[in-house]
Formats: sequence, C-alpha cells, structure tokens
Amino acid sequence: MKVERKCKVIAKEQLTQDAVSMTLNVGDMLYYARTINGQSIYPGQFVHIKCGDGLLLRRPISICSWEGNAAEGSLRIVFEVKGEGTRWLARRPVGHTVDVLGPLGTGFQTTPGPYLLVGGGIGVPPLYGCACYTGCSSTAILGFRSKDRAILLDEFDRECIDVHIATDDGSMGYHGFVDALVRQELEKEHHYQGVLACGPKPMLRSVAKVAAQFGVPCQVSMEERMGCGVGACLVCATPMKDGSMKHVCKDGPVFHAEEVDWDA
Repeated sequence: MKVERKCKVIAKEQLTQDAVSMTLNVGDMLYYARTINGQSIYPGQFVHIKCGDGLLLRRPISICSWEGNAAEGSLRIVFEVKGEGTRWLARRPVGHTVDVLGPLGTGFQTTPGPYLLVGGGIGVPPLYGCACYTGCSSTAILGFRSKDRAILLDEFDRECIDVHIATDDGSMGYHGFVDALVRQELEKEHHYQGVLACGPKPMLRSVAKVAAQFGVPCQVSMEERMGCGVGACLVCATPMKDGSMKHVCKDGPVFHAEEVDWDA
C-alpha cells in the first residue's frame, strides 16, 4: 500500500562526487505497507519524492534499506545527482522534510537464499536490500565505471558471502563488464536460487542471457523514466515478449527476465 508522508532527513552522506546516501524518517509508512502486503517493503521497490516546488514531476528513487517498527520507521535511499530534481534533493540538510510517496512498484520475489546479486552503477543500492533480506547467504557482483564511482562496498562485504567488483576502466577488480563475472560464477557454482539484477538495460540483457544459458532463474529491475509513478501515464511503458506493454512503475520495476522483449 502506498502512502504519502512528510519525511524528515535524519542522516546524509556524500558517497562519491555524484552519489548521495540519505536516510529518511518515514513514520508509519512501513506499517501501512505491511497491512496490505504482509511485509513492510520488498527489495527493489522505490519511493517517489517531490523535489522542489517548481518541478511538476516527482523523482523515483530505489529503496536501499529500511528498518523500524509500526510507529517509527526509516528508510535509506542512495541516488546520483543527474538533474535539477536530484540536485535539489541532494542539497536538503539533515532536519529538512521532503514529500515522499511509497513504497511503490513490484520488488524482487525471493525465497531463502542464496542468490547471485548483480548490480551496475546506481543499480547497486536496491540490491543491498536483497543482500540483507536473503540473510547473508548471497554473492554480489558489482560493476562501476571506475574505482572513484564505487559505492556501498563495505555494506555488501558485511551482508554477502563474497563480493566481486568489475570496472569499465580496470581501476578496481575485474577489467570489463559484470556479465563475464556472472558467467565465471555460474560455471563454478550451481546452488543459486536465482540471479537478481539491476542496472542499465544493456547490462540486464547480457546478464539475463548468461543466466538463461545456465538455466538459472533471473529477475531484472528495469530503469526507465517515470511520470506519475503509479501506472496512470505511459512514460515508463516497456514491451514484453508476449506483445503487451507493461508499466515499469506499477507492474515492475522488477520483472522475470524471460518476460522482457530485449530486442525492442
């Protein structure tokens, strides 16, 4: 169940030149989500945040992690400054309040782990929630453009059995793309319940292809521009293999990889 709340910024940290971590006090938002879902939040869901009085559209930001009880919950978001809206949000100081709608969308559907978590760039934060949710049993493969853009490495080290890093320029870990590491991992390990991936569409396409070759179920969190965030507009419509169009904001952002028309 989605609710709208004025949420206070209770912690903020500049992770890289462009990436910001922000923790929000969301009051009873987690309680109202639980009354409908039986669970407060699913990993992979997002919140829609109003970013300034002069901007019409909210900004969708994935939920990184969450905690709390029925009366007083908090959630952490990690986002990159990419435009006027996220720049406004990044400037909010601790103690300031922001208008938050959420939790929204369909998250990752998981059973007890282990899973292979695959993230690229700003697609990494929602997978941290997956790492926590699967009980420290999963392995993470995280890709970044360069070492200076890497985020949340200590958090993943705490919550995962193993963490592998890939960078486009070779400044940290494997020099190349994450799909090569996914292939290496699935060649030696066959115990994963599935692959959970979030990142740019070309990365998701490659990861989904490798997972299919090894017969491992794969869920992908799609990144698309959004307008309303609740399925009322067509901004985030994405084609499926069966010829239908689904909304990333409402039907997703998480889909089973075999549903998606990767050639559209």
